[in-house]
Amino acid sequence: MTKEELIKQAQRISERADRQYSGAITQAREFLKSYGGVNNSFYKALNVSVSLTRDGHKERLKEILMSFIDYVENDLLRSLSLEREIQIDTVSDYLEQAERLLNDKKVHPAAPAVIIGASLEEFLRNWLEDIEFDTTTIKNSLDAYSSELRKQGKISKQDLKDIVSWGGTRNDAAHGHWESVEDRKRIRLMLEGVNLFMRKYSES
Repeated sequence: MTKEELIKQAQRISERADRQYSGAITQAREFLKSYGGVNNSFYKALNVSVSLTRDGHKERLKEILMSFIDYVENDLLRSLSLEREIQIDTVSDYLEQAERLLNDKKVHPAAPAVIIGASLEEFLRNWLEDIEFDTTTIKNSLDAYSSELRKQGKISKQDLKDIVSWGGTRNDAAHGHWESVEDRKRIRLMLEGVNLFMRKYSES
């Protein structure tokens, strides 16, 4: 959601408080949790100082939303947590390493394919952890992570198909099916696809 859209939605919820107070609180909590995270001060203030049943807290709700609007207007809101940004930077470094290996004719394409697949898996796992999903409840795999993100509406059906395809290539490389990963162009397409996917969801 863009800066302008965030401001518009916060204003809409604030105005709704005059008409339907309890509904506005519910929307405000989900809104601030989704776009600020559960650890942001606005979400915490809303939970601590605004009651669902007391109409006297309407002005407090509106104050919190207006403060959030000011925060966004001054470009202080991070779309991603600092920890998540560091994780993404680390994964990007691995993809750069994969590209260097891919450009080295002495290195079999299987090696960068394994690194690309592992980097994608780490990206998906970190993403799930960032949205506070307990990854210990599912299998540690590309398929499991991508399927859960699809269930939660975080990625598209096409994204899921792409990840399944990339996962298949990574598995061929990891299990020594050399004939399936000999085509350097195929691995380069995989690298480009994963880079585009990560860029798309690192900016959202």
